[in-house]
Amino acid sequence: MRRLTLAVTFFCASLAVAAAPPVSKELLEKGKASFNINCIACHGPKGAGDGAAAVALTPKPRNFATDTFKNGDKPEDLFKTLEVGLKDTAMVSFKHLPEEDRWALAYYVLELRNAGKPAVVDAGVPDAGMPTKGKKGKK
Repeated sequence: MRRLTLAVTFFCASLAVAAAPPVSKELLEKGKASFNINCIACHGPKGAGDGAAAVALTPKPRNFATDTFKNGDKPEDLFKTLEVGLKDTAMVSFKHLPEEDRWALAYYVLELRNAGKPAVVDAGVPDAGMPTKGKKGKK
């Protein structure tokens, strides 16, 4: 019984995701660099869903400024999407990327969504995933 408990504990621990790292300029720069390598072909340079490959995709890639996120708009939600992908879309899993790179991408996508508003998640600062009141993304 003890071995079973130990095995279940290790299995559950392997499913756990480390807490989101604090956002920083360096992490956002890392996210931008990774976005330019892994995401720009579908989502385009500003995350408008207008990348070169978008014309061949159904459904079309998400426009980060105007479309809702299927799994939620918190950094943890975007991290999950990057980890498992989105069923019935061209959005594949990016689990092959190191965890820090996936967090960096999640924060950078929120940067694109907020059109340059810092994606800071601190007490007293609006949530990074929430759209700014009165501001709409460019089309």
